Amino acid sequence: MTALALPNGVWRREALTEVKRSLRLPQFLLPTVLTPAGFYGLFTLALPHDPGPGFAAATLAGYGVFAATGPALFGFGAGVAVEREQGLIELKRVSPMPAGAYVVAKLTAAVAMTALALVLIDVLSIIAGVRLSIGTWALLTLLHLASAIPFALIGFGMGMRMSAKGAVAVANALFLGCSVLGGLWIPSRLLPGWMQSIGAWTPSYHLGQLARGIVGADTIGNPWTHGAAILAMTVAGVIWAWTGWRRSPA
Repeated sequence: MTALALPNGVWRREALTEVKRSLRLPQFLLPTVLTPAGFYGLFTLALPHDPGPGFAAATLAGYGVFAATGPALFGFGAGVAVEREQGLIELKRVSPMPAGAYVVAKLTAAVAMTALALVLIDVLSIIAGVRLSIGTWALLTLLHLASAIPFALIGFGMGMRMSAKGAVAVANALFLGCSVLGGLWIPSRLLPGWMQSIGAWTPSYHLGQLARGIVGADTIGNPWTHGAAILAMTVAGVIWAWTGWRRSPA
């Protein structure tokens, strides 16, 4: 019984420790939790736009995906790179801790930070007049939380390959680039054709289109195509992350 309980306790403690550490880092909370809510409030409540809850619901769909990209890219990309350079990952590898506990802890923290950002955005969306059924809210929230997974895989592969400074720079570029090119700030149909073509290769584009479809906003393509694209990108992300983990963390 004790032998079975120990791994479970290790997984739980590692996850709780990672979440607590993320909450204690203002340099992590500001861009990943407060920025998405601030942008949503600015573009939906402060700046002039088309009246009605339809606009607020459509922007909610995109900014929810935006909220998931930051914790995943910075928590995995920059965070893993720093810990790799410090030798922490090598230490964890030679410890009795299960190998997957480290990754699960990072993912738990990313999803937890995403959830915090979503709470703020959802509150602002209600103020903006968004009214969705419980089922729609649940499905949209589930998609937004799951959006962290492909970006976490990308970030993890980056963190296992790049220096800390390089990972931070690339994470910032992907954080903003995927948001713009993926149509999370401005609908993809309003972007120039070349930007739409590049954006179609990003997870944010397909996740954004799926989210827009859930709230009843106009979309490009069909959900099956977007779902298949996300699945393919996630599988590629798994390979990218796994091969990075197999590399020496030195």
